[in-house]
Amino acid sequence: MLMESHEVLKEAFESPNTSPKEIASELGVSLSLVYKWAQPNSDSGSGSRNPLDRVSELVELTKHLEILEWLCTQCGGYFVRNPKSSCEQGYEVVPATHSIVQQFAGLLDVVSRAAQDNTIDPEESAQIRQVWDRLKAYCEGFVRCCEEGDFEQIQKELNV
Repeated sequence: MLMESHEVLKEAFESPNTSPKEIASELGVSLSLVYKWAQPNSDSGSGSRNPLDRVSELVELTKHLEILEWLCTQCGGYFVRNPKSSCEQGYEVVPATHSIVQQFAGLLDVVSRAAQDNTIDPEESAQIRQVWDRLKAYCEGFVRCCEEGDFEQIQKELNV
């Protein structure tokens, strides 16, 4: 289940790696504001729009995904957008699973061809990244279909 932004921050503030007081000091904001970030934003006055909500809104307003790509890179990661759900009645697990295996094989093929000369140049590296990102997105789509209940429908059809 997806956590709310204030829940993510509350969990982060409870970790032994840092404290709200240190965060407030480093960011130059009040300690009470940092604590408010970890509360739900409500009409009763508790909570405050936190930095996660602001970044999310900034991306929504600009439609500029490079903001997320930059943020992921700063944290040592890489941003890959999840595909829109393509679940529909009649989605079949076996062909989808076969497609995942084929795409993994395609990735291994690209990697092995690139490494044949014991070096991988920037063009080959870019191609590996492209195939890998496509595979991750396809697998995410498969998992989303399972989570949305289509997998259960498939199981019923297979048991008939």
